[in-house]
Amino acid sequence: MQHLAGRPDAGMGNAPALQSEADSRLLDLQAIERSHQRSSSYGITRRQRPDLDTLSHPDLALTLESNHALFGHARPVMETLYDQIRNTHSMVILSDASGTILHTLGDNDFLAKADRVALGAGGCWSEQLRGTNAIGTALFEQKPTTVHAQEHYLDANRFLTCSAAPIFDHLGKVLGVLDVSGECGSFHKHTMALVRMSAQMIENHLQAGSFPDGITLHFHSRPEFVGTLVEGIVNFTPGGRFLAANRSALFQLGLPLGALQSHTFSSLFGVPVSMLFDHYRKAAPGLMALYLHSGIQIHARAELRLREQHFQNTREAAIDAPASVPATPAGRGTALPAHPDLQMLDTGDERMAAVIAKLRKVIDRDIPILITGETGTGKEWLAQAIHRESARGATAPFVALNCSAIPENLIEAELFGYEDGAFTGARRKGALGKIAQAHGGTLFLDEIGDMPLALQARLLRVLQERAVAPLGSSRVVPVNFALVCATHQPLREMVARHAFREDLYYRINGLQVKLPPLRERSDLAQLAEMILRHEGGPQAPRFDEQVRSRLLSNRWPGNLRQLANLIRTALAMAAGEERIGLRHLPDDFLDEDDAAGTALPLPDKPCASLSMQDSEWDAIERALRAHGGNVSAASKALGISRNTIYRRLKAHGD
Repeated sequence: MQHLAGRPDAGMGNAPALQSEADSRLLDLQAIERSHQRSSSYGITRRQRPDLDTLSHPDLALTLESNHALFGHARPVMETLYDQIRNTHSMVILSDASGTILHTLGDNDFLAKADRVALGAGGCWSEQLRGTNAIGTALFEQKPTTVHAQEHYLDANRFLTCSAAPIFDHLGKVLGVLDVSGECGSFHKHTMALVRMSAQMIENHLQAGSFPDGITLHFHSRPEFVGTLVEGIVNFTPGGRFLAANRSALFQLGLPLGALQSHTFSSLFGVPVSMLFDHYRKAAPGLMALYLHSGIQIHARAELRLREQHFQNTREAAIDAPASVPATPAGRGTALPAHPDLQMLDTGDERMAAVIAKLRKVIDRDIPILITGETGTGKEWLAQAIHRESARGATAPFVALNCSAIPENLIEAELFGYEDGAFTGARRKGALGKIAQAHGGTLFLDEIGDMPLALQARLLRVLQERAVAPLGSSRVVPVNFALVCATHQPLREMVARHAFREDLYYRINGLQVKLPPLRERSDLAQLAEMILRHEGGPQAPRFDEQVRSRLLSNRWPGNLRQLANLIRTALAMAAGEERIGLRHLPDDFLDEDDAAGTALPLPDKPCASLSMQDSEWDAIERALRAHGGNVSAASKALGISRNTIYRRLKAHGD
């Protein structure tokens, strides 16, 4: 690798950089010392002859097949790496997680020397078999390792200098090792950097191959680094639930993998995932500006692979939402993203968190779910989230029917469908009912307490027999669907009054959950900011302090629906301005709210990305006030741990 010595950055490090290199080498030596102790405990002696046994061709073929993804993604990277080290008496090696070598590329003169110690395909280089060596020690330590000459445990291997880096999958499991080995006299300090970069490239390719469908976000705080090896890469489901992140993404997000697994696109970046779809509807979409929970701006591009279609920012894209849920552009009729999942609805309120925890235990267990709560508390959003979270959610239909919104003489036809000529005004060819449409997916019956008693009997029969007969037909159509119902009515009291069938009540009431009214929720601040961002996008005006006070003090008799309509109206009135003030709010809202007094202000930044750039303590103080002193809720809003808040409280004498 002598041709690298002339690079402009070679030998130009400053004193801190040199100290860092010295510290790094000290850590390497400590790891090697631990490895020597392990080697001794394995009963290996330094002068023993190396084991020259290798796998037979059939066994090697089986090993390659069991590691086909690793080998397939690593091979082109190995070829590129070999081009960097060609003619330096070296070789590139790929091993599996046991240390068995899968593939090598190298200079012919050195490959012949390597064969003498079975450093070739089929040879095993675990520590237990070979003692201290770069491949085996990197596997044990699970970190990049250089073993130079005399640092090898076996005397027979001391003609080598080897630099190895483990390769991890998206869950942090070691899949194998990438290694460059060469004659000790040809060692170059840049070798390990090349190996580590190449290992990360393999990891990125493996991650991309693991999620052929969904959303892949590429990002960096500097736009010129998007699309390079140092970019962060995060995978999400089509609904925005977190799936995986590469090492750069973990570093930039500042969160460990375990913590990220409970996040969504919205909770990480403070904007709904539908914003991506809107962005890529543009003719020539460029990089997007997003914000991390720390307030740092990042630049991003996304690949949207939905329903076997691949959209990138290099082409015009008309995003089609899954057929089960119609796409709804931001700002047109919904207060939350069109495709919510349960995590997206968990914005800090303890009662909502308890509801979501219960639901996760029964989803996909053929247990009907009954959602209760006041009108406007978000029952349909929760039903959609249940569907999205289920195994049916990816491709199967979500079919909703509001039993109180359809005239009584038409609800039966809507629910059960009808044959040609079943009644006057019907389509000539008839129509499928909601029950048949929901086959294979989820049927959501909203306001089921308003269903006429006669229809209740027919619905009960469908649920018992799992079949439906359209109006005007004698044929029976088998159906299979998950059932979610919702109502604001006290069904148990209605049963006592014989206004609702008792047998149907127990049939639909597998698990009953109650949504709290908005006035009782501790996450009003987060909800208001979420709706503001969803309706107005990242450039939406912010609430001023007086508006924040009014939002928190109101009793919200219309719940989320009222809040969404208010914010939608305020955005229209404040178009082109930087702040939403009292003058932008409807007069009737201000009149009703005058007697309610004021409350603590909302945090200045969006719920998922409260900025701490002005002062960390100021942001913590605002969040604690906004959440009534609830440390857990404040920590979620700020995106920091509770321990951090406790430390700051102690530092300020609180």
